[in-house]
Amino acid sequence: MTTVDEQPPRDRTDCDMCVLRRDEINRLLEENRRLKQQLAAAKFSQGFFASGGDDKVRYYTGLPDYTTFTELLTGLQPLMAARALKPFQMLLLTLMRLRLDLPVVHLANLFVVSPPTVYRIFRETVSSLHTVMTHAIAWPERDAVAKTLTQPFRDAFGDKAVVIVDVFEIVTEKPPTAEAQARTLSTRKHAHTVKYLVAVTPKGATCFLSRGFGGSSRDKELLLESGLLGRLRPGDVVLAYKGFDLQPGVGMLCAEVRHWDNGDPQLVARDAKKVKKISHLRSDVKRALGSWCQKYKLLSGAVPVTMTAAQEGEELTLLDKIVTVCCACMNIYPAEGNKEEYTAEKQNKKTIHFHLKGRGKKKTYLIPPPSSF
Repeated sequence: MTTVDEQPPRDRTDCDMCVLRRDEINRLLEENRRLKQQLAAAKFSQGFFASGGDDKVRYYTGLPDYTTFTELLTGLQPLMAARALKPFQMLLLTLMRLRLDLPVVHLANLFVVSPPTVYRIFRETVSSLHTVMTHAIAWPERDAVAKTLTQPFRDAFGDKAVVIVDVFEIVTEKPPTAEAQARTLSTRKHAHTVKYLVAVTPKGATCFLSRGFGGSSRDKELLLESGLLGRLRPGDVVLAYKGFDLQPGVGMLCAEVRHWDNGDPQLVARDAKKVKKISHLRSDVKRALGSWCQKYKLLSGAVPVTMTAAQEGEELTLLDKIVTVCCACMNIYPAEGNKEEYTAEKQNKKTIHFHLKGRGKKKTYLIPPPSSF
C-alpha cells in the first residue's frame, strides 16, 4: 500500500496546482467585485452611494441620508415613465441639478445620454416630485401656530397667529420679447427676475408659497394678489424685515389683518410707536426666514427663460414647480447638521395619500411629516 509520502510527484504537483487555481479564482472574483463597484459608481447607478456614506448623499442631493433617498424614490417610481435612465439615475440627475446647478451638457456626459434627454428627464422628474411633495407646504391650524410660538413672539402677540413674509427673486435670462422684458425687469436686482412670496411660521416652516410674479411687481402687490391674506383671520399678525415699504425708523413691518364689511381682507400697519416696542424681534424674524435658497444652487444663478413659461395645459411653470420642490424639501428634511431633529421626526412618520393623475387610484407613500410649525 502506497503512503501519502510515497505518492508520485505528479499527484503532488496536481494538488499544488489546485491551490494555485483556487487562489487565482478568488483573486479574480474579488477584482471583478471591485470593478463592478467602480463601474456602478461611474455610471451613477445603484452603487453610486456605496462609498462615501451619507456625506456623499447630502453633497449631491441635499437629502440627509441614503434611506431618505430610497424612500423618496419609492414614492416617485409609480409616476416615472420609462426612459434611457433607470428611476434611481433620473432622481439622482434631477437632485444633482437642483443642488449643484450642474450644466446640462455636463450631466449628459456624466450619465452618457444626450442633452435633450437630460432636459426631458429633469422636467418630468421635477413634475413628479411636485406631485408627491407639494403637500409638505401646508397652512397650519391656528392652534398649532399658537402652541409652537417661541416666548419672544408669545410675549409680543399672545395667542394671535403670526406669519413672517418675504419676497425672494430668482434671476432669469433676458426674455425674448419687449413685453416680457418689461414685466420681469426688477429695479431692486437690476436684472430680469421672477418674484415669489413666501410665508413662514416663527419656527421657520414654509406654510405658503405663491406662484411666480414678474420682477416688476411691487412687494405689496404680491401680498394682496397671492391669496395669502385670505388664509388669515382678523387680528392675525404679518411680519417682515425687508421690502413692503417698511415703517421708517423701525426696520420691520408689523401689520394686522382686518376685513371690510364685504369680507375682503386688508392689511393695516401698526403704529410705528407700537412696532418699536417689538423691534427686538427683527433678528428672530430674519432667522426664521433662513437661507434655504442657498442650499439649492440652481435658484442662485440665472435660470433659463424656458423655465418661466408654462407648458400647454398647465398653470404652473417649471420654475414654480422647482421652487415648490425646494421649499418642500426644506420642510420635510431639516438643514444639514440638524441630524438629531431629523431622526426624531423620522420616528413619527405619517402616511400621506396622493392621487396618481390619470390612473384613477390612490397611492400610499410613507414620508416624514413637515417640520413642526
